[in-house]
Amino acid sequence: MSIKGNIGEWSEIYTLLKVLGDETLFAGDESLEKLKDVVYPVLKVLRTESTGDFEYSLNQNVVFITSNGEELLNLPVSEFALKAQKTLEKIIENKKQKNTTFSIPEIETFMSLIHCKSLKASSSQKTDITIVIHDEKTNQQPVLGFSIKSQLGGASTLLNAGKTTNFCYKVDGLSSADVIEINAIGNPSKILKRVEKITELGGTFEFNKILNNIFSNNLVLIDSLLPQIISEILLSFYTTSSKTVIDLVKLLEELNPLNFDNSNKHLFYTYKVKKMLTDIALGLTPAKVWTGQYDATGGYLIVKDDGDVLCYHLYNRNEFEDYLFSNTKLETASTSRYKFGELYEESGSIYLNLNLQIRFIK
Repeated sequence: MSIKGNIGEWSEIYTLLKVLGDETLFAGDESLEKLKDVVYPVLKVLRTESTGDFEYSLNQNVVFITSNGEELLNLPVSEFALKAQKTLEKIIENKKQKNTTFSIPEIETFMSLIHCKSLKASSSQKTDITIVIHDEKTNQQPVLGFSIKSQLGGASTLLNAGKTTNFCYKVDGLSSADVIEINAIGNPSKILKRVEKITELGGTFEFNKILNNIFSNNLVLIDSLLPQIISEILLSFYTTSSKTVIDLVKLLEELNPLNFDNSNKHLFYTYKVKKMLTDIALGLTPAKVWTGQYDATGGYLIVKDDGDVLCYHLYNRNEFEDYLFSNTKLETASTSRYKFGELYEESGSIYLNLNLQIRFIK
């Protein structure tokens, strides 16, 4: 029976083959370019299958495949490089043909040979691939877990929308007739138009709270002012032309709505938002209490649309934070599904919920 998968799933196998074929991990910068002076030799890749744990060790241009200390097979690195290229070609070919799922028989045969039974490795964590590298600067051999993000397919989300990510704003200055008029706006960009109409009619917004207490406290754990900061970013998303995280935060740095002392040019908003993005990338979810303990995934492997694979890891924290900050945007999720975007009255006051969703730009 053939293995079928989507672009993201085939990208995981491609990454495994590519990393072993290259024998190296290339670190990337915020512009998705290789950092010339940060290259890590790969010592081995660790993979868990339903049939057991496997090690793919590199030594003198040969990949040695072992399980439970027993060598099962060895193949030249060049074989992995060739199969990686073939996988990439087939992914691109099927993408052009608009096939959502597809099989690659030649690669399936090779997968079986190297003891890969499925497209996704078995894991209870976010980790898609675990790699042991050699850091020549420190002479350490850290075991690094990565989540794989493929640009060959559609852009993935960093923070998924949910009722848990709704921010509540108190709206003053509107009459009951205004509320009815605003809620009647129903075109595809209705949230944007409703927010515009609220301002046009003299309404003002005041952040009230994040509706989900766990998500609110998760943000407070990172920084006590984060709920307020993100509420300002979210409101700016609907009231300005800025959509990317970097542009929205730049706007906040200029307006300084929280009145930080910026006489010494401290980038308060940038610093705090970067910390939040990093925590989300490494395990924080809105509905689960966040302890600050990162899961096994310490970073991302980005499969670029030209097939290059770049690594971003806590091991190089500044580059990882800059990548997240420079490559994410806000977007509007389903209003009916997540119950936001409509004015409502509660205890004599009028409120509007806006929803937070963060997606990679590509």
